[in-house]
Amino acid sequence: MTQNAQFEIQTKNLIDELKSVCANYGLGNDGNEFKIITQVFLYKFLNDKFVHEVKQIDASIAAAEDWEKAFRALSTDEREMLSLQMSESTATIHPDQLISSLFDRQNEPKFADILDNTLIDIAKNNSDIFSVITDGGEKIVLFENISKYVTEKRDDFCRAIINKLVNFSFENIFNEKFDFYATIFEYLISDYNSNSGGKYAEYFTPHAVAKIMARCLVQGEVSNVTCNDPSAGSGTLLMNLAHQIGEDKCTIYSQDISQKSSNLLRLNLILNNLVHSIPNVVKGNTILDPYHREKNGRLMRFDYIVSNPPFKLDFSDFSADLDTKENHERFFAGIPNVPKAKKEGMAIYLLFLQHIMYSLTEKGKAAIVVPTGFITAQSGIDKKIRERMVESKMLAGVVSMPSNIFATTGTNVSILFLDKQNKGDVVLIDASNLGTTVKDGKNQKTLLSLEEEDKIIDAFNTKTAILDFSVIVSYDDIKAKNYSLSAGQYFEVKIEYTDITADEFTTKMNTFESNLEGLFAESKTLEIEIQANLKGLKYER
Repeated sequence: MTQNAQFEIQTKNLIDELKSVCANYGLGNDGNEFKIITQVFLYKFLNDKFVHEVKQIDASIAAAEDWEKAFRALSTDEREMLSLQMSESTATIHPDQLISSLFDRQNEPKFADILDNTLIDIAKNNSDIFSVITDGGEKIVLFENISKYVTEKRDDFCRAIINKLVNFSFENIFNEKFDFYATIFEYLISDYNSNSGGKYAEYFTPHAVAKIMARCLVQGEVSNVTCNDPSAGSGTLLMNLAHQIGEDKCTIYSQDISQKSSNLLRLNLILNNLVHSIPNVVKGNTILDPYHREKNGRLMRFDYIVSNPPFKLDFSDFSADLDTKENHERFFAGIPNVPKAKKEGMAIYLLFLQHIMYSLTEKGKAAIVVPTGFITAQSGIDKKIRERMVESKMLAGVVSMPSNIFATTGTNVSILFLDKQNKGDVVLIDASNLGTTVKDGKNQKTLLSLEEEDKIIDAFNTKTAILDFSVIVSYDDIKAKNYSLSAGQYFEVKIEYTDITADEFTTKMNTFESNLEGLFAESKTLEIEIQANLKGLKYER
C-alpha cells in the first residue's frame, strides 16, 4: 500500500471517529452534527498546516527535541516575523491555541469554554482572509461555539474531540494535489450534502460530470482568469475547473443561497490551496440579488462559468421582483410564470441559464447541467434561449449524459457548453448508452469508466464524428432542425444494400406473393365468420 493510500485510510478513520464521538453524545444524524465535524476537521487541518510552515521557515524549531517548547520560547516579535513569512493560506495561531496546548489543558474546569473560546479567537484573528460574506455584507467567520449543540457533559464531549485530534497529523501531506483532497472532501461531507435539505436542497455533482465539464472547457494554457458558479453548492465544479486551469492561475467567485454550502465551499477552497478566493464566496440569492459587481455597479463578467443549478424551485415569493428594467437584458427570454398549483415545480434553471449567458466576458466559456428536456423543447422560454445561443454563435456543444448519472434524481441531464469565441461547428454527443448501473443505497446510479470519460472528452475537444455517438453540425443545420440540440436527430440513417442474383430475387418475390395470398385468404375467412356472428346476435330484455 502506498503512503498516500495509507494516509487516506487514516484520514477517513479520523472522520469516522469524530462522527462516533458525536453519536456517543446524542448528535448522530443530528442536523448540527455536520457543523461540528466540518469545523473540527478544519481546525485540525489549519493547526497542522501552521505547525508545518513554522518548521519549514525556522530550521531550529524543526530540529528541536520539543518543537512546541522552542516555539513558545520565541518573543512576540519573533512570532510576528514568522507569521509574515507564511503563505496566505495559513491561519495565524497563537501557541495557546494549538491542539497540543488544549490537550494539556483538558483537565481544567470548564474545558468546553476553553475550546469554544479558542475556536472563536482563531476565527476572529483570521477573519479578513477566511470569512465568507453574505449579500448584505455580514461576515460568516471560520468557527463558532461547537459545544452549545451538546445538551449535557459538554466538557467530556470536548475532551473526546481533542483526544481524537492529538494523535493524528496532516503534516506529511501538504504537498498533495487535488485528487487526494477531492476524495477526502467527498468522504467528509458524504452524510451532509444530500437532498434532505428541504426547499433549498443541495446535490453533490458526480466527479465524472465535473471532470468532463472542466476538461472540455479548458484546452491549453490559460492564466489570470476569473471563474464563477452562481449556484456553487459545495464547490465540486469549481474545484475541478480550478485544478484544470491551475489553482494559482485563477480567481474564483461564487454565490449560493445556502449558508451550509458556502461553509463547505470555504472548506474545499482551504483544502485545495485556493484561500485567496475565499473573500469572493458569497451567501446570497444570485437570481434576485447578484452580488459580484464592477465599481460602476454593472454585473461582473467572468471568463469561465460552471453550474449545476437547481432545476425546479418555488421562487414565487420574489418572482414579481425580477421584472425590472435592470433585468430585461439579463432575463431576455422571460421569467417563468407562477403556476396555480405545484409551485415547487417552477423551472428556476431557465433563469440561471440566462444569467450565465449574460455574465460571460467576450471570450467567456461556460458549462451548465440542464434537464435533457431543455434541448428539444418546441416552445416557450427554453426555445428562446436556444435560439439566442445559436443566433449569437455562442453554442459550442451538448453532451447528453446517461440516465441516473445523479443517484439523487431520476431526471435525465445534459451538459450545455457555451463559448463566445466559437464561430465554427457545434459538437453534439449522445452518451446515454455509456456507463454501468450500480446500486447506491435505495437508488440506481450510473458510473462512467475512465475510458468512457475520455471518449466523451476526446470527441468533444477534437470535434470528431463517431457513428451513433457524436455528430458535428453547423448553426444552419440546427436552425433547420427547429433549434433541436439532440444528437440523435442529426445521426444519419444507414441503409445497407445486398447484391442478389435474378433467380434469388424471383424466389424472394414468389415467397412474398405466396405469403400474402395466404394472409388474404385467412383474412377473408375471418371476415365471413365475424359477419355470421353479428347476424346471430339478438336483443334480450
